[in-house]
Order: sequence, then structure tokens, then C-alpha cells
Amino acid sequence: MPSSNGHGPKRAILYARVSTDEQARSGYSLAQQLEALRAYAAREGYEVLEEVQDPGQSGASLERPGMDRVRDLVGGGGVYVVLAQDRDRFAREPAYHYLLRREFEEHGTKIRALNDRGDESPEGELTDGILDQLAKYERAKIAERTRRGKLRKAREGKVIPTHTADYGFKFNEARNGYETDEDTMPIVRRIFRLVGVEGKRMHHVKKLFDGEGIRPPKGGQYWSKPFIRSCILDDVYKPHTYYEVKQLVSPEVATRLDQDKCYGIWWFNVRRITTRQVAEAGSDKRRYRRRTTTVIKPKEEWIAVPVPDAGIPREWVDAARAAIAHNRVPSFAGHRFWELSSGIQRHFPLRGVRQAHVRHDGKCHSWPPLLPLSHPPARW
Repeated sequence: MPSSNGHGPKRAILYARVSTDEQARSGYSLAQQLEALRAYAAREGYEVLEEVQDPGQSGASLERPGMDRVRDLVGGGGVYVVLAQDRDRFAREPAYHYLLRREFEEHGTKIRALNDRGDESPEGELTDGILDQLAKYERAKIAERTRRGKLRKAREGKVIPTHTADYGFKFNEARNGYETDEDTMPIVRRIFRLVGVEGKRMHHVKKLFDGEGIRPPKGGQYWSKPFIRSCILDDVYKPHTYYEVKQLVSPEVATRLDQDKCYGIWWFNVRRITTRQVAEAGSDKRRYRRRTTTVIKPKEEWIAVPVPDAGIPREWVDAARAAIAHNRVPSFAGHRFWELSSGIQRHFPLRGVRQAHVRHDGKCHSWPPLLPLSHPPARW
């Protein structure tokens, strides 16, 4: 086996990473990174042990499939150096970069980036550390400028585009506002009519649409009750008079509105969402999933953006909301029957069971207890 003790080829691992945002924004290429790393390894006389890629992975965490593979290879010994094109390919947090360097050093492995500016001296490490902190500061400033730019646009009455417009709408040509999509908006209107006027349950609407083969809004094969509920609660479909909207927007935005028309309200800056990736030990290999934390912001921070009227009578909206006001929030987890027996909780999947029950002292009670609706519309 080739060694890395100076008597044989020095073994190297090539590591390339690109986040989803980088791919979408600038086409940051994994192939380009690996090409540069191969050329450098050839010039330095390294034997490439393995090329490891982390597509669509953020550098804000070390919980990445490719990085875990690199750490496993280093832990196995015999690796002289791990190469990346830029220092932030290893990690965007200087502290994580430091931890990796110390971990690799325990196995006699160096960590190198093609854009390293210092050397292995204390002065060189200090130089790289300072420049890493400056890069982190600049990234934070860019993120803050982006956030403030979105807030400014929303206050100007512009929709902040995401990958998909709300069901029943489509983005205008400038992608800063909504237009009614008459291919899908009739389906939304039908939801409100079925629930608000005809008194149908959301489960009935779901079954009806599934039976008619209407394509679900987010793909898949079946409609979901949580989505139907979110439509009913979303102010983007509720008509608001000019004078109602005027109280929610700036005078500059209000002057652009027609006093004889109604508008829906697209809310921005409602939730603070934090996502991080975590690794879980499986039976044969690690599994990765994204853990999301959502915090509702104070209502004073919400920003109202007027959008075209969906064409749904207000009485339909009010009646539909009243019809589901005391419903238990639908779950994606499926229907289960929960039984408490001698302090042991067991569950048995049952089809057709809408409400779980608890048996205690020979009595049946609804569980969880029915609560009044107290959360904002389920979007953003």
C-alpha cells in the first residue's frame, strides 16, 4: 500500500462542495472545483485516494454526507492531505475549520485549500484566521442587506418571489406581483363553495378532488386536508376593501390602489425559519435529514402586500373559516388509535378513524382536546 511517510506517493483526498443557493445563484460548479484540484494534485505529485463531493450542502454545518466520508477516510489512516479549492468549501464557520484541522492532525493529515494565504507558522495561521473572520463578517453583511432589501420591497407593495406562487395565482412578468391563474383559481373557489356554502367537510373535498383526478397543487397523487385548511385560512384569497387595505399599507402603496376594487393580502415577514441538517445513525449507514425550527414573529412585524382579488365572495370565506374554526388541525402522520393501558402507550394504525381516543376508567374522551383556532394563516 502506498504510504505518506516520505517513502512513497503522498495520498490525497479531493473534496468539493456546493450549496443549493450557490448552484442557483452563480452556477458554482463541482466539476470545476475537482478539475482544479486534480491539476494541483498532479503538480504536487499526490496520489488521489478518492474524490468526494457534497452537492447541495451548506457549509454552515459539518453534518454532510461527503464530509463524513472524508472524516472516515482520514480516520482510517494513510492520508497525507485533504484538498479543497477554497477554505469555505470545508466550512463557512472558522471554528468548524479549526476543529477539522485539529481532528485531521491527530491522524497525521493536513488540510489544504488552494486559496490558503498563510503558511504553517503561527503568523500564517493568524493571517488565515483573521481573513476567515473578515469573510464571515462580509457574508453576514450580505445576508443582512438581502433581508433588508426584501423588507423594503414588501413595504413598497411588491411580492417577494419564491419558487412557486400561491395556488390559484402566478407571478407577473416582473416577478414582483401576482396575477390570477384562471386554470387553478376555479379550484380554490370551489373549495370555499363546498366548505362554506354547501357545508362539506375538508375530508369530503379531498376525496372529491382525488376521485375527479384533479392534480394536487404540490404534486403527488392525493390532495391533503392540511393544504385545504391553509387555503381557507389564507388572507390572499379573502377580499379586502380599499379602506381595509389602506390601514395595512403605506400611503405610497395605497395611492396605487383602486378604491372601487377589493384585494387579497399576501403577508410577508410572518415567520422566522431556521434549518439545519442533522445526521442519524442507521442500521448500515448514516441518514441525513433537515431539522426546521419555526417561530411566529409579533404581528406588528408582518408586512401586508395587496394582490389581485381571487374572486371569492367574502361570505364564502367567512362561512368556510367558521366551519373549520373548531376542527382539530389535520396531521400528516396518518390516523392512529391510541390506547393507554397500565402506563404503556401503544398505537395501532386504523383506516377511516378521524379522531383518536383515550380509554381511561372505562370512558372515552376526544384526544387531543378541541382548541380554538389561534395561529396565523398556514403559509410563508
